[in-house]
Parts: sequence; C-alpha cells; structure tokens
Amino acid sequence: MYFPGIEAFLAIVRTESISKAAELLHLSQATVSYRLKTLEQEMGGLLVERRKGAPKISLTPKGENFFSIAERWDALWRETQILQASGSQLSLAISAAESISHFVLPPVYRMLNQYSPSIRLQIRTQHTQEAFDSIERREMDVAFVVREIVSPSVTVKPFFTEEIVLLRLAVPGRQAGDTVEMEELAAEHEVFINWNREFQFRHDQWWDPLCPSRVHLDTAGLITTFLKDARQWTIVPASIGAHMMRMGDFVLQKLSVSVPPRTCYKVTHKFPNQALHEPLRILDNYLQNVFGIQ
Repeated sequence: MYFPGIEAFLAIVRTESISKAAELLHLSQATVSYRLKTLEQEMGGLLVERRKGAPKISLTPKGENFFSIAERWDALWRETQILQASGSQLSLAISAAESISHFVLPPVYRMLNQYSPSIRLQIRTQHTQEAFDSIERREMDVAFVVREIVSPSVTVKPFFTEEIVLLRLAVPGRQAGDTVEMEELAAEHEVFINWNREFQFRHDQWWDPLCPSRVHLDTAGLITTFLKDARQWTIVPASIGAHMMRMGDFVLQKLSVSVPPRTCYKVTHKFPNQALHEPLRILDNYLQNVFGIQ
C-alpha cells in the first residue's frame, strides 16, 4: 500500500482542503495531489471529489469506506516506526473494556509501568467485539473483556469475578450493606448501564422493560454526573462501586434477589508472536498477584 498517498489522503480529510493538507504536511499542493492520484490509481477509483469553487472537499463512497482502513494503516505505520526506534525493548498492546480499564486494571497498569527494564505500553479502550477483532488481526496483544465470544484463533480465560451491588446517595437512615427490596427501587429513577447480556435479561425480569429508566449510560464515568437525587439508584460491579464511594457521598447496598456476579475475561491469540512471550509472562504474574487468578 502506497503510504505517502495514505498520509496525503488523511491530511486532506482532516483539513477538508488540499491546500491546507499541503501546509500541514509541508509539501506543495502539486505533490499532495500527485500522491492522492497515485493512491487512487492503486485503489482503482476516486477517493476524493474535486469540485472547482467548492469551499471544502468531499469523499466519494469509496473514500468514505477507505477512511477507517487508512487510519489503521497510519497507526500501524507509526507503531512500526516506534518499534524500529525502540530496538529490543519489550512492548505490550492492551485492549480493555472501559469499565475494566478504568476500575479494575489500574493496579496492574502501575506495576507494568514501574517494571524495569521499561515496557512500552499501548492501552486502547474497546468494546468486546472490537477487542476480539483486534486480537484476531494481531493489532493488540491482549484484551480484557466482559463477555466471551467463540473464535478459533483466540484463547479466552476468566481472570476476575466480582459481585454486583446497589449504589445510591448516602442520606440519613440509609446504611451501607443493608439489603434493599426490589419494590423500593422505582424504574424511572434508575441510572441504567447494561453490564452484560445476562444482567440485561435478569434486569428485564425484575423491572418492567416497557417502563425504562430516564437515564441510560454506556460509561460508568458519567454516574456521578447523574446520580444527584436521593430517589435515584444504579446497579454496578463492586469495583466501580468502591471507586464511586471515593468520589462522593454514596452508599453501597445489596439487592434482595440473587444477582449473578460479573466475570471479566482475558483474551490472547492462540499463537502469540515469540516477542510477546516475555511481556505476557510478566502480565500474568501481575494478574496473579492482584487477582489470584492466572
């Protein structure tokens, strides 16, 4: 793949102008246009619409489809340059679900960051399907996800299990550790996050799915923004609950029904590259130290 053309294409998309792309890349407009044309010939069709007098460029359908591919090529090229410069330094690319990366793995991240000789770390937040795809394509070395996906090219192992708890504002008469009946929790006051498929299934059994909560989130980081009323409540994994307790005046309680715990999984390629054996061994040792499971 013609990388100078990819670089020119991405610059044009980001600046919405060939002239501004030339300024960004410190090249002449003619050179940028030539690189784009060469890339288009390689791709077998136009990627960028050229309209005289138009204030901004626009992408053809082929260009829109190629944009995400071009971004991955660019990222891989930069990774290659860093790898060449780092020589024999250990490196580890970690993909993790947001709720795992922010609330479960920080102790492991700190250990990896303090390891000597230093390990070059790349940490990316991805949803489960994205993470599996990244491992299969060998773009990432290890992933931490909230559910299993069957794939012939990856290995999936549980590494951490935690209970699910009720999080509410701390108010007089509301004690930590108390058991709360489901009838006390009105659906319209829930701050809802879907932790996994099993949780969603059980949730729909406990509360009428036709009477949903007013606030639906896909990130735990926003809980403190919305959990402001004493009537509001949310159900979270214990690691997130403990973090929220440190962030504000909250209380953790138990639900009167049996709530399935949340299991987190470690995903690696079945046939990792030889260079990954040592950093993965170091990672497994830290997982063992922190969670007791390898």
